[in-house]
Amino acid sequence: MQATRSIRLPRKLSVCRLIHNHHILRSSDPAGRTTSFGFRTVPEESKESLVKGVFDSVASKYDLMNDASSLGVHRLWKDSFVDTLKPGRKGPLRCIDVAGGTGDIALRILDHARENYADRETTVDIVDINAQMLKEGFMRFKKTMYHNTPQVSFHEANAQELTASQFKNDSYDLYTIAFGIRNCTSIPAVLSEAYRVLKPGATFACLEFSKVNNPLLSTLYDQYSFTVIPLLGTILAGDRNSYQYLVESIRKFPSQPDFAQMIRDAGFSTGGDFDGGAWTELWGGIASIHTGVKI
Repeated sequence: MQATRSIRLPRKLSVCRLIHNHHILRSSDPAGRTTSFGFRTVPEESKESLVKGVFDSVASKYDLMNDASSLGVHRLWKDSFVDTLKPGRKGPLRCIDVAGGTGDIALRILDHARENYADRETTVDIVDINAQMLKEGFMRFKKTMYHNTPQVSFHEANAQELTASQFKNDSYDLYTIAFGIRNCTSIPAVLSEAYRVLKPGATFACLEFSKVNNPLLSTLYDQYSFTVIPLLGTILAGDRNSYQYLVESIRKFPSQPDFAQMIRDAGFSTGGDFDGGAWTELWGGIASIHTGVKI
């Protein structure tokens, strides 16, 4: 699979590509390096196709399953994520939303800018590695005022190796990625690309599942995740294995301090290593918002 390619969509809107909630680097390393796919250890070069299979399978029911498995709470988290960023407050922004195939973060960004600041000039490039997820997002935007306008575009590309001719250095004011970076083969590679495409002084923002530090809440959350969510995957989507992977991938993601350090290692400036500093915890750390500024 090529790192970036274009596919035709109706009404002259091109979709070009990348993977919410979902991104991965194809490895050319011959040294037999491995990575995690949920709780499994797999060759690095295999992970992209494995994750693609997961999101091909869940794309049409992705929003429904998110609602069922989180009791709708994921919508509140996404609202908080965008509200924290306040797009449009300081004028129009050029945004890139990575792993944003279904379009829910991009739509929130554009609505926030329009409703709060009368901003109809902010734009969002939606990037996902999975064409099926992008098609879901395209259909969502067809129902909105932003369809077939310069405010939104769709791109199928790999978050770890964005094509420099299309995603230029120092070109974006805001980079968002929600519930996607944990699916990448190389998180540092994603962060490096984020740093490259952002302008100096621009913001990197990531919403992702995190580590729950309260022992009681952690136990309850684990029981719910490993029993209810895969069962709902079977009932609502006919796919237990994909949702089992999604639960396992959450547990393999770095802790809040470790991920904050990875963001700094990529060159970003962050707050201190505490809740309310480098990250903001949501619902006891079930999810967290991480931000960094390109310096």
